Amino acid sequence: MTEGFGEPEKDGRPGLQAVAAVALFAVVVGALWAQKELVGQKDTSAEPAACSKPDDHLPARYVSGAKLCATLDRPDLPALLGTSSERAETVDGSGQWLTLAGGRKIAEPEATVTLKTYSVKLTASYDDMTVSEAGGLLGDARRTTVLGHSAVVYSSPTISIGFDLGGGKATTGPGGTARCVLVARHGKDDGKGTFEVALWRQDDVPPDDTALMRVAEQVLPTVPGWNED
Repeated sequence: MTEGFGEPEKDGRPGLQAVAAVALFAVVVGALWAQKELVGQKDTSAEPAACSKPDDHLPARYVSGAKLCATLDRPDLPALLGTSSERAETVDGSGQWLTLAGGRKIAEPEATVTLKTYSVKLTASYDDMTVSEAGGLLGDARRTTVLGHSAVVYSSPTISIGFDLGGGKATTGPGGTARCVLVARHGKDDGKGTFEVALWRQDDVPPDDTALMRVAEQVLPTVPGWNED
């Protein structure tokens, strides 16, 4: 038995490898192992998914992966995605550092919720690049605003991760496309941090930008640190 998942690709934007604000680097291996452990156990399909124990390694001044997880795992998320009959199947978060060339580290906590049709990732980044500057480095970026905050919408390729539940081996290959919206943390695009929402489908069909913006507009104002100094 093999499970297949998509995940935004690390190497899809070579010009932005040093930009924490647009990084989408979390890997779902932990979730895959969790599914393996559930094989042969009781049926938990009727139970709501809960945030897995986050791997947080950030100082208190940064939003934690646990808080992002709790923020994104909201009851109306399936409805915002246009898939009201679905529910969260896996939910996880982490607080981690992104190490740039030269050794500089940037806090980048994140959380991911996976449903039958969609996966949604919420990332916070604490670098000094403005959304406008990041948008200039993204070839297909469309400039917009989210609740009065500067934002750019762009595409990111994904990788497909397959996991052999019997043999314990993982395989990777090309996946579909994620649609992402990068939003300034403050109303003024001052380079003091960003939030990003990324959306991709399990069947590799292009995601719905309308759903992406609905999620961003409802979720971002509830993230700790939104519009705060």
